[in-house]
Amino acid sequence: MRTDTGQVFRLEDYRPSDYLIPRTHLTFRLDPIRTIVIADLTIERRAGVDPSAPLILDGDDLNLKRIELDGIEHTAHEATPERLVLKDLPETAQFQLTIETELEPDRNKALMGLYRSNGVYCTQCEPEGFRRISYFLDRPDILSVYHVRIEAPRAEAPLLLSNGNPVDSGELDNSRHFAEWHDPHPKPSYLFALVAGDLGCLRDSFTTMGGRKVDLGIYVEHGKERLAAYAMDALKRSMRWDEEVFGREYDLDVFNIVAVSDFNMGAMENKGLNIFNDKYVLADEATATDTDFANIEAIIAHEYFHNWTGNRITCRDWFQLCLKEGLTVFRDHEFSADQRSRGVKRIAEVRALKALQFPEDQGPLAHPVRPRRYREINNFYTATVYEKGSEVVRMLATILGRETFRAGMDLYFERHDGEACTIEDFLKVFEDVSGRDLSQFGLWYNQSGTPNLTIKPSYEAGTLTLEIEQSVPPTPSESRKRLMHIPLAFGLIGSDGRELQWSSAEGGTVDGGVIHVRKRSQKLRFHGVAERPVLSLNRGFSAPVTLAVEQRPEDLIFLARHDSDPFGRWQAFNTLLTEALIAAYRCVLGGKATVFEDSIARLAGSIAADDDLEPAYRALAITLPSEADIARDIGKDIDPDAVLVARKALVGFIAGANRDSFHALYQHLHDTGPFSPDAAAAGRRALRNVLLGYLARSNDGTDIATSHFTHATNMTDLIAGMGTLAHEHPGSPQARAALADFERRHADMPLAMDKWFQIQATVPGEHALETVRTLMRHPSFSIDNPNRVRSLMGSFSAGNQSGFHRADGAAYLFFAEALMDIDKRNPQLSARLATAFRSWRSLEPIRQEKARQALVSMVKMPGISVDLGDIAERSLA
Repeated sequence: MRTDTGQVFRLEDYRPSDYLIPRTHLTFRLDPIRTIVIADLTIERRAGVDPSAPLILDGDDLNLKRIELDGIEHTAHEATPERLVLKDLPETAQFQLTIETELEPDRNKALMGLYRSNGVYCTQCEPEGFRRISYFLDRPDILSVYHVRIEAPRAEAPLLLSNGNPVDSGELDNSRHFAEWHDPHPKPSYLFALVAGDLGCLRDSFTTMGGRKVDLGIYVEHGKERLAAYAMDALKRSMRWDEEVFGREYDLDVFNIVAVSDFNMGAMENKGLNIFNDKYVLADEATATDTDFANIEAIIAHEYFHNWTGNRITCRDWFQLCLKEGLTVFRDHEFSADQRSRGVKRIAEVRALKALQFPEDQGPLAHPVRPRRYREINNFYTATVYEKGSEVVRMLATILGRETFRAGMDLYFERHDGEACTIEDFLKVFEDVSGRDLSQFGLWYNQSGTPNLTIKPSYEAGTLTLEIEQSVPPTPSESRKRLMHIPLAFGLIGSDGRELQWSSAEGGTVDGGVIHVRKRSQKLRFHGVAERPVLSLNRGFSAPVTLAVEQRPEDLIFLARHDSDPFGRWQAFNTLLTEALIAAYRCVLGGKATVFEDSIARLAGSIAADDDLEPAYRALAITLPSEADIARDIGKDIDPDAVLVARKALVGFIAGANRDSFHALYQHLHDTGPFSPDAAAAGRRALRNVLLGYLARSNDGTDIATSHFTHATNMTDLIAGMGTLAHEHPGSPQARAALADFERRHADMPLAMDKWFQIQATVPGEHALETVRTLMRHPSFSIDNPNRVRSLMGSFSAGNQSGFHRADGAAYLFFAEALMDIDKRNPQLSARLATAFRSWRSLEPIRQEKARQALVSMVKMPGISVDLGDIAERSLA
């Protein structure tokens, strides 16, 4: 485990390696305690490099056993567990290097490199895990063709998988066997994968548009094969969609997925052998919620789409991480939008972006979509790189238009197949196909922070005037910002709810329904507008910005009822809810009674009952902003307890005003038919379960929630019933009974128990911390399992604002101590959890100081990992 936190890597310091590794032959002799790895590497010196230049290979906690150069033992080297320096190399341009290392998979609790999960050998090499397997040029611009031989006891590991196509297999002796795999496509070391063990398999096949038959396999624990059926269906739909929408055909004879329970990430796109956290593979109505089904569909697609955006074309260095991740997130968002409801999917995406990425942009962990420096690359697998990176690609498609964007993607695949690329390479293809200068747009990749647009509209005698001001707030690492190119989609809505047209526009660039904001200040005039319009701005969330618009409350109500853009309609009501919640928060702080406008409750009731709207949309629309959302919009001096009180007050107000209509609709939505995970059925369940949350506030709310739990026929409704009882009636006999019943029925189902832990960890109140302490002693809790730790510790810190941000700071100290313990085993996990402190400066002064003390205690911890130390130090900076 690396604990040196001193080295900082900078984008401007990138240099090509003096050496290449065009071919890699790996032999694994698997053993839980003593695995032997023999790496036979073809080393090639770049033209012009001095033959006396040493070859410096990366390592991490490695045990070197042997080195040979062109078949002869080589002693001119310096070896540590973290680095191998070879000198006195042959003067020939190419030579063979053999390195033998010894690994201990059973002791590898960091879950990087080669480790064992429930008896299954597994690898995770992104971003720098391969160096835990063998000394190597472990960087993404070193592309190599891999041939892998795996040897293992047949009884222990009848299944032997690696990247590419199977080329040979057989018996070694009475107990051991081998398999060989060859991947013809050059790839970086972070995409290497190996799996060996005893697993069941769900098999299928897919025929590509070119006629290639691809054997598909999803490997899971024996007895769980049927739970992979939805994942298999999602995979086949992903393969077909990528052909139809992006023209991308799969390029190997096999495509395998393996599900494991101990995994730091959601999944990994290793070429031809995707490795998944089993929570994103296993599902049926009795074990998975509708959210789980949607996540499985999206993540299966995401990892498959990496075959071209990440694998066939990879990133030159880790500063370009968004080149594969942001682009692939955009692709999986588009896939999910086509599979489900585009409007509903877009709202869900924006809610996630605002909940995860906006706070990142506004806090000490802010960084550009393409960072310019890092200390630990694991800590830059962030919402900024993924979600904001996706939004940047979406803006590019908006600016260029879909046809030109597709032409640019086609050129990107044609020009850079088999290469390790940069953001500049990516943008250049779009400049070439469009003839546009995208240099100002490229700032989205290079500047951190969330831009803000202030818009002042006025209307007179048929002319609409928009005064637009752009600002990009400073962030800790960047005090001066340059102006961005912001595509602002908009619409003008007349009094009858129809779109208004205009005859001409002046003062800026307007393409159809998109205003191109490029200056600090600009005044746009639209002539020939028949009446004063109601403005619908940032339609579809065309740009990840904040808006300050002079808009009357009645305009927002009008938009919430009539905007033809689903996102705009949702945003209008969400803005009304947010403003009401902030006003209530200030009342709570001032010791005043909270008073809400009747129009809020009436609008919630009319949206819920509007059968012209999708149930899934209605569910999203009447779901109040979360406590974290409210705190983000308040901005500073936050008292989480007051936020909780204000939110509960508005829930109660809406529930009381609509009790009868909500109950009638709740009853109407009861579904007695067979379960289906499709979007329409999931939408009906979503609306019914949101209504349940409101009805739980009524006098008979406990009975309604108990009945909901008791009669649930699927996990979605079961979780809704139990969660409602636990959150709305904490400590009640009914809540305790539901939690006990769920535990009894699902004790042997880890993924279901994760939900059980999560629900209890997010119950607010003075007993929240003690609940978490108690659950850490539960027999089903394991600090070595990332899923279980995230379900309890992650849910508490991120999803229980009042519980985590206790005024006495006790939860901060508890959390810091827990992170220190986790850090000894799994630095990646501890660092991810530590990002819960990212918004500590927005709290009121007493909580601020308590959070600061907890962060300082982590920084001073002896032996702190580079991962956790980096997050803690940047949070304090």
